[in-house]
Amino acid sequence: MSIVLITGCSTGIGFSTAETLARSGHTIYATMRNPQSAPQLAELAKRDSLPLIVLRMDVDSDESVLEATNQVLMQAGHIDVLINNAGIAPPLKPIEETPAEDFRRTMETNYFGTVRCIQAVLPTMRERRSGLIINVSSVAGKLHTNFMGAYCASKAAVESLSESLACEVQPFGIRVAVVQPGVIETPIVDKLNVAPAHTNYTNLIRQRAFFSASKDNHVQPFIVGDVIRDIIDNANNARMRYPVGPDSLPLLGYRASLTDEDWVASAGVDEDTWAAGMGQLGLNVRKYL
Repeated sequence: MSIVLITGCSTGIGFSTAETLARSGHTIYATMRNPQSAPQLAELAKRDSLPLIVLRMDVDSDESVLEATNQVLMQAGHIDVLINNAGIAPPLKPIEETPAEDFRRTMETNYFGTVRCIQAVLPTMRERRSGLIINVSSVAGKLHTNFMGAYCASKAAVESLSESLACEVQPFGIRVAVVQPGVIETPIVDKLNVAPAHTNYTNLIRQRAFFSASKDNHVQPFIVGDVIRDIIDNANNARMRYPVGPDSLPLLGYRASLTDEDWVASAGVDEDTWAAGMGQLGLNVRKYL
């Protein structure tokens, strides 16, 4: 069984992954920015006697990341697996109307937070010539859609960072994997889909309809935890990227099938054509238009 450090465990994918791995016998250090405001995971671990310890870690802070990582190393002696899951998403907005601070905050948490945690665990992994780093990206890391500029940019950065990192650490016996969830029913989707008070971009309603219709499918975060458990437990079937969720492969496949020019042009199709295309993905967007 592995010693696992996970970021962003207060809700959603992080919470579910921590529980799934702990129930599978792994020792979990589940971190979050403010454990006092989200005690549910610690209460669950105590109630069910799970090998799960909740720690404070703010991935936006160098000091906080090093403090939490050193605490794990002092208690457990080493870290076998790092799961970079902590992430935020600003509300859907066109780039013109998105405050620069939203870009900075999103990149700080989603990208630089991932970098901080990787740099904190790599020295001991490298010395032991063993380790696994799992970066939770998104289909948005490869499918750069309108009105999600800040989020897509941060996840694209995680995707490219992961490839560079995988090449660097391979000689030390360290593996890197990227998890690419589609739309999962988590609090981050609700925050993403907040309606703006005003916009000059009327097509924004389509993206909101997409997320509303996707949420109707009630895809639960435990499916991501199950995939991450399999990545850890089945090293012999190792891949680099793992799409997760019923819409992940179709969305990634659709984007890969188009030229860049056709992808851009698809943003201008009429409403009936767009809705029909969403229907092929199993999404009833018309009721939200």
